[in-house]
This record gives sequence, structure tokens and C-alpha cells, in this order.
Amino acid sequence: MKTAVVGSGIGGLISALLLAKDGHDVTVYEKEPTIGGRLAFVQEGDYKIDKGPTIVLLPDMLMSILTEAGIDTNEIEFVRCDPLYDVHFADGQTYTKYADIHKQYEEIKGKFPGDEDGFLQFMSDMDERFTIGKPKFLESSFLKKRDYLNTQTLGSLLKLKAYRNVMGNLKHYFHHGKLQTAYGLQTLYIGGNPYTTPAIYSLVSFSEHKHGIYYIKGGYAGLLDHVKEACDLHGVTIRTSSPVLEIATKGGKATHIILGDQREPVDSVIINGDFPTASKLVRKEGLKPYKPSSGCVLLYMGVDGKYDDKEMHQFYLNDDFSGNMEDIFKNKRIPKEPSFYVFNPSKVDASLAPEGKSVLYVLIPVPVSERLDWKEASEFLSNLVLDTMEERGFEELRKRITWMKMRTPEEAMQEGLYSGGSFGIAPSLDQSGPFRPQVQPFTEKNIFAVGASIHPGGGIPIVMQGAKLVAQAFKEHCKSERKDVSLHEQDLGSIRSL
Repeated sequence: MKTAVVGSGIGGLISALLLAKDGHDVTVYEKEPTIGGRLAFVQEGDYKIDKGPTIVLLPDMLMSILTEAGIDTNEIEFVRCDPLYDVHFADGQTYTKYADIHKQYEEIKGKFPGDEDGFLQFMSDMDERFTIGKPKFLESSFLKKRDYLNTQTLGSLLKLKAYRNVMGNLKHYFHHGKLQTAYGLQTLYIGGNPYTTPAIYSLVSFSEHKHGIYYIKGGYAGLLDHVKEACDLHGVTIRTSSPVLEIATKGGKATHIILGDQREPVDSVIINGDFPTASKLVRKEGLKPYKPSSGCVLLYMGVDGKYDDKEMHQFYLNDDFSGNMEDIFKNKRIPKEPSFYVFNPSKVDASLAPEGKSVLYVLIPVPVSERLDWKEASEFLSNLVLDTMEERGFEELRKRITWMKMRTPEEAMQEGLYSGGSFGIAPSLDQSGPFRPQVQPFTEKNIFAVGASIHPGGGIPIVMQGAKLVAQAFKEHCKSERKDVSLHEQDLGSIRSL
């Protein structure tokens, strides 16, 4: 069977490898000159830094899927982060998050006395919920109504407290508002508002302790070299600078992909672009509107010297975090005092910059809105953030910057991200689990989809898990096709015998 994968993000590439290992003829079509989608580097001379994802979560899942896809993981070097990161509050207090539970207990006992036992209860409850949620909501698709309209799945949603939001859930464990914020901000990793995102996503902050946070030496986007090597080894064809303009359908099936004035026949298609945008390749009326995730303004910079006294990952929160979230998600306006995240990989990786130099990455969560002037907004935010960083210990940062690049939701939208949101569709209750687009999103069962906007959701390991769900659904589809062909041949045989 000839399968076309439209888009070469990590979900598309892993899907291609899993199918190729099963003996299928797979070609990946990428509109850009390079592969990887959001998994890419920003480069300036001898400097490089990850363009998108930086925090490596669920390392065991990540490595397991890479191995399953036929990728040699022996050359991938993981660096364990401990401390995990620092959370800096506006009043100058810092909360350090550790992988070690005993260290964390003492940190909470010293800084937020009375909440240390609530933390242990949180970890215990989330451990139980992760055990329930992983097979039900990470390792299973919801392709038919009976897959979720059953007592078992609905019972799981109740046990996972899906009817609560993340911040509401955390109030059951922590009395201090700062601690609630420190364990709720992780929904921003997937572009969600912690005050409205379902409590099932509290599992992200739990997982940081349970499974750890890691850094991949050479940068997260360095994974692509290993993936590309495996594609070459297993016969996956990759065609860059080859934008697919349409997926042609006939008789309830995808039949061709259209590239410029060329029509190439296909037996199946996997869509790997951001789904609300990429789904328009299948010309259908009345496609469902989705709520986008938040966007971000990103600053990438080369720096003279290093900030080795700063952790690799750190968060700087403004004085009114709930107001900050309201501005982003409800009011759709640029926060006057933004919260932001700083990535300082040169602390552990000298390969990213020339000797004696380093790289930094700053992510500022912002709303997605076509009404905003992103040139004006990015200038305002970058100046404010650089000032704050200098005040908070990044000494003489402005003087030491050797180059800086910015990326706004406007660029994200031009690259095909839905509404300029950076993380796929929003992880709201009505866009999670069975209510999120599934790996077979259309009536044409030979069209599949994978990516951050497709179940099970965003984040590199989760998108890779989505690729496994594509491979499973593909296998079932092939069985069904063979069965239909066999029945058709039996019918023909019966007619001939008459």
C-alpha cells in the first residue's frame, strides 16, 4: 500500500517509520525545505537553540516509542534535571521543584508550612489517576461512540475528577496560593488556562516528579538526525519543498494527493499538519471550528558569557497570575506584567555556542488574536522581559546579547499553526479525550491524522504516542480492507458458479 504522510513533524515521521516497519510503502511530503515542524533549531553562525519544545517529559515513553519505530537510541544522551526548575514569584521568593520527593517535602515544609502533607497526598492521588488515565486516555483511541459511551470510560472520567479544573483541583491539596500556582502553571506547556483546563492535566506536574525532566544533549531537535537516519534505513522516502495542496477523495476514500499540477495516486493518507488548518486539504463543507491554544512570543539570543548560577529551566511569575491568565485567555490582550519562562541550556551543554558564549530562550505566553499589532506587542514585551531578567539576576544581559531573534503568533500562523496558537487546539474539556479529533477524523477511513491537535494531545512524547495509535488504526483498516476484498472475491466466485 502506498501511504502519503502530509507534513514531517515528529508525529508524521514516527507514523511513517511504524508503517514502513510493517512493510508499507511510505512517502513523507514536507512543504518546507527542512523536516521537523516545531521540532527545529534557531541558528545564528555557530549558535543554535531549540525553536520549540525544550522540556523533555515522559522519557521512558519517548525512548520506548523511538525504539519501536526502529531508531537507534544508543547515541541519544539524556541529562537528568535535578532540581527540575525554579519558580520565581514577583515578591522575590523562589520555589525550587525537585525530582526527589523527600527534598520536595522539606522545601514545602520550609517555605509553605502546613502544605507538605497535602503534597504527599497529591502525589499519591495523581499516581493512582495516572495508572487509570494512561491506558484509557493515552493508549486508546475513541473511534466509535461505544469506545467512550460506556460505564468503564465514564467511570474513569469521574475518578480522574475531569469535572474539576486544574486550579480548583489543587485547592484540595494546597492552601498557599503560590503553591497552587506552582503546580498549575504546567497547563501552559500545552497552551491551556489552568483555571479552566480539566483536572486530568494536573498529571503533568505530577509526572515531572514521578518520571523526571530531562534534557537531550545537543538539543531536543537533535532527535531529528536519529529519526532521519532510521527513515533512510527503513525505506521511508522524504520529499521536502513539496507542499500538498489537496487530498482528493472519491467513493468514500482518499484517492490522490495534489502537488501543484501533479496528481499522485495513494492508498492512504496521514495528515500531520496542525489539524484545524491541515484538515482543509480534504475539501469538506462545515468543518468544525475549534478553540485554539494560547500563543507565545519567543525570544532567542546568543550571549557573551554564561549564567551558570541559573537553573536550566525557570519560571518568572507576575504578581497577579490569575489576572495574567484572564488577560491571555479571556480578555485577549497583552498582559502589562507578563509571566514568562527562561531556558538556559548552555548550563549543561557547551555545544550550543562558541567557547565562552551561551544561548538563552524566553517564552512569553500571549493571547491569539488577529486584532493585535504583533510588532508593537513584541517590542513592548521583549523590553519588559529583558528589564525584569536583569533585575532578577541576569546581570548586564542587554550588554551581553550578541544577537536576538523574535517569533510571534503572526509567524506561527504563517507557518500553519491554527490561529497562531503554539500548542494545537486548547486542552479544554470539550476538546480532550473522546471530544478531541481522533486518528481517523473523517468518514474516509483511509485518511488518518496525527499531531498536537489530535488525540491524545500535545507534547513530543504524547504526539509520538498518537503516532502509535495511527499505526494501530492503520493495521485494523488494512485487515478490514483485506476482509472486504476477500468477501468481494467470494461473491464473484458465487456469481461465476451460477
